[in-house]
Amino acid sequence: MASKYLMEITDATFSSTIASGVTLVDFWAPWCTPCLMLAPALEKVAQQFDGQAQVGKINVDSNPSTAANFNVRGIPTLILFRDGQEVERLVGVQTEGELASIIKRNITSQTKDSFIQL
Repeated sequence: MASKYLMEITDATFSSTIASGVTLVDFWAPWCTPCLMLAPALEKVAQQFDGQAQVGKINVDSNPSTAANFNVRGIPTLILFRDGQEVERLVGVQTEGELASIIKRNITSQTKDSFIQL
């Protein structure tokens, strides 16, 4: 899974990873065919939004606590967090366009929120 753009997230690093900004997390497992099908789209989106949002993967077999905490029952499950809070959830294989759309929508929303606070 080594990638310049995709982060590997663990139970130990999860909270600090999602704490600020926009982060898309893919809950996956290496034996899951749909998860493997999703990987190229996830990589492209991670590259596209590099510097604007984080994209990471957490292996549910190796990191069961986080999956349980977020009630992940099927994989792949993608959860988008903004400043540590879940804002969107998708289950199943998604297209690159769908992934880009939810990230873009939440980056835009985050920018609007910061203007409102000023």
